Amino acid sequence: MSGSLIIQVPRDGPLDRQLGQEPPSSLSSIEVVVEPVQADAEGNIDPPPAGEVVLSVLSPATLAREADEVRRVIERAGDGVEPIVIVVEDAEEFLDEQLAPVVEAARRASRPVIMRVIRSV
Repeated sequence: MSGSLIIQVPRDGPLDRQLGQEPPSSLSSIEVVVEPVQADAEGNIDPPPAGEVVLSVLSPATLAREADEVRRVIERAGDGVEPIVIVVEDAEEFLDEQLAPVVEAARRASRPVIMRVIRSV
């Protein structure tokens, strides 16, 4: 499933609702799976249990500001068995300009890219 993006978000949070009802148009150019994950009482999900974490950011705004870095870390991850993982600590919504660098890099990646949002309240 290379050239794909898996977005893991806290179930029933604002990001889960956005991606289910009005996903950003930037997601239309790649195979995307939105995977709602059961959150704890505070609305958090655990860090990813598997995969190679190549980047961790506080918010999706960092993805847009550091677009070159996003592309670089995914490209440098190279081949492997485990998926490439980007961790976003907190997000209420995704904008196209925030997702664009991840989508672009994931499209060229040789293995799946997981973007896991820890908190969305």
